[in-house]
Amino acid sequence: MPPQTPPIAPRHPHTLTMHGHSRMDEYYWLRNREDPAVIAYLEAENSYTEASMAHTAALQETLFQEMRGRIQETDVSVPVQIDDYFYYFRTEEGLQYPIYCRKQGSLAADETVLLDLNALAQEHDYLRLGIYQVSPNHELLAYSLDTSGYEQFTLYFKHLPSGEVLADELLNTGFTAVWGNDSRTLFYTVRDHANRVYRLLRHTLGSPPAGDDLLFDEPDELFRVGVTKSRDNAYILRHSSSIETSEIAFLDANTPAGSFTILQPRQKGLEYDVQHHQGTFYIRTNDQATNFKVVTAAVSQPGRAHWRELLPHRPHVLVDGLDLFAKHLVIHERENGLKTLRITDLATQETHYVEFPEPVYTYTCPAADNPTFHTHQLRFTYMSLTTPDSVYDYDMAQRGWHLLKRKEVLGGYDPAGYQSQRIFAPAADGTLIPISLVHRKDTPLNANTPCLLYGYGSYGYSMDPAFNSNRLSLLDRGIIYAIAHIRGGQEMGRQWYEQGKFLHKMNTFTDFIACGRHLINQGYTSPGRLAIMGGSAGGLLMGAVLNLAPDLCHAAVAAVPFVDVVTTMLDESIPLTVGEYEEWGNPNDPDYYHYMLSYSPYDNIAPHHYPHLLITAGLNDPRVQYWEPAKWAARLRATGRGDNHLLLKTNMGAGHGGASGRYDYLKEWAFIFAFLLDTLAIA
Repeated sequence: MPPQTPPIAPRHPHTLTMHGHSRMDEYYWLRNREDPAVIAYLEAENSYTEASMAHTAALQETLFQEMRGRIQETDVSVPVQIDDYFYYFRTEEGLQYPIYCRKQGSLAADETVLLDLNALAQEHDYLRLGIYQVSPNHELLAYSLDTSGYEQFTLYFKHLPSGEVLADELLNTGFTAVWGNDSRTLFYTVRDHANRVYRLLRHTLGSPPAGDDLLFDEPDELFRVGVTKSRDNAYILRHSSSIETSEIAFLDANTPAGSFTILQPRQKGLEYDVQHHQGTFYIRTNDQATNFKVVTAAVSQPGRAHWRELLPHRPHVLVDGLDLFAKHLVIHERENGLKTLRITDLATQETHYVEFPEPVYTYTCPAADNPTFHTHQLRFTYMSLTTPDSVYDYDMAQRGWHLLKRKEVLGGYDPAGYQSQRIFAPAADGTLIPISLVHRKDTPLNANTPCLLYGYGSYGYSMDPAFNSNRLSLLDRGIIYAIAHIRGGQEMGRQWYEQGKFLHKMNTFTDFIACGRHLINQGYTSPGRLAIMGGSAGGLLMGAVLNLAPDLCHAAVAAVPFVDVVTTMLDESIPLTVGEYEEWGNPNDPDYYHYMLSYSPYDNIAPHHYPHLLITAGLNDPRVQYWEPAKWAARLRATGRGDNHLLLKTNMGAGHGGASGRYDYLKEWAFIFAFLLDTLAIA
């Protein structure tokens, strides 16, 4: 490995003063992407990282070929039927992106290609599909594309019978859009200067976008705007929500030129979402219900004063979501850290739970896979740490499973050769933190066993035990893979989230450390064989853990890490900052300021012997600006002790999610895995 690069010289140190406290930021200048010296610094770090990892080139190629060799490169998704059409996407060997298609009448009919992302990507280094909405009459496709990674989407319209892309183009659109039932009116959202989705507009095909009707303008910077459609296609639903408060308005989808009616005016701390069934709204809400409950209300009187309780609050069961069909109500719940499916026959009120076959598992049930209202079939994808993604149609009346497709894992994968389990680690306050584990059955479990511990722990996002064929490249080399279900997520209910945010955020970090210590104390691994990893807010987790317990592990990966917490949260011009006040707190309040300052990774770097560390960033990332990981790496170089690897790798043409093409994405993971295997001295 080449000698460690010297610390970058500070330029124009910047002093930040708040609540009588001054902080010197010697790397503040890295925020100026227009400064050629900034780009030169990022490129120099990339060159250093490339040189430092040059000896792993063969390993990276081996890992890439392993991961690529497990996927069915030419493949097709399970078709979704809408009316007389079957919609699906497929992939072809050697092509980076999916091809979206349909057939009419039967699956034996001729294929029509609706959107080939490979053709669209030919002129771009990055391509991401956002909106993909076919009109109710199946003649028009609304789709949006981001070509930078900055999440600035342009929305286009395609006339499907002719294949013509229409002249209508809508700029800077958000993530959601829906058609009115006339198949000529599209409801869509747009972003402001800080990339906040803040407006709902109505576009009529063929009319100038500049004249589109502005239906809603959200003035509160805490809130984001979205638009959906009820499953029965009866109502357009306008959502305006912050992390802690929501407001929904509805419009008859058959009269798209009409006006929206607010269902329940916003009240701070009141959250709700809604579906519709024959004149009744079914509402999931936290109204006097920490773990949420389900109420109903007539469309004619939808407000909170008229809500009637259908499913009461239960202190140990989280109501995670609801789906409505013509004859069945589906409630998505979480209990004991696992997702469950509760199904009620609306005619008989008989309720049952779907019985899943493994003790540790998860499932997904996206609305796009269940577009039909009048059906007994519920489609979901079941998976576990050892079972590949398996698409089922579940008969809600007969309670029967029908396997439609299990993702094929090439190369002779046999799930019987692997073992998953769930254990619990005692936190500092005695709370038991779940850990999901998977490893080969023939892997010895002792202090010499390498282990990768992954965590996130923010926004109430639960890290469910899903399958990932790429992970086999670690498991087959004798590594244990573990997920720490720490507070700040929502695996154990809403209180699990509440205990890991605001002035309780330190629980997230100490929970993770407790999980690592427990794996060591129980003889699964040892500090010299433990690696840790997290991304985005999970990168904040990595930074805080490394400051609090630099001796916990041997190596760490922090992907697009949110590490400069206080400075970012004080800068309201940065995308997402103000909306994050309800997650981290508002640093303009001295209590929050000082608490955030106590754990902010960038502000708590000390002369520790830090573990081997790989940091990744995206130059066009709107969620975690590139300069946060860049500044963190620079200060770590100047302050840390020892000669362990410290590598910064910035994708100069992508955003928060990294590369957009599936092969480029695998190469990024091959690089990360090579770093871990190299630092853990695993062949």
